[in-house]
Amino acid sequence: MKSTVIMSALAVISLTLLITPLAASANPHQDLPPGLQKKVQQGKPLPPGWQKRYHKGDILDNDIYGRAKVVIPLDGDGLITVSIEGTLFRLHEKTRQIVEILTH
Repeated sequence: MKSTVIMSALAVISLTLLITPLAASANPHQDLPPGLQKKVQQGKPLPPGWQKRYHKGDILDNDIYGRAKVVIPLDGDGLITVSIEGTLFRLHEKTRQIVEILTH
């Protein structure tokens, strides 16, 4: 009987350890404030000043990147320049890491 209880407890602990990281990654907007998350999910325009939360070296959120219009296509260094609601971002195309923010 004790071994059954121990095995059940180990199973619960194992599942908890496996599920916790999955739950944390389930929200792709977790680095955005809740208000911006809601606007992005609804496809609404972002408020003025949203781009101030991004800095050189940050990774541009997928949904924000989805709003981007290519201004300068991919160059030999793997960089792309996009415009998102009037702000120009130069970033690595594959990682979306911001190399430079050109305008605010």
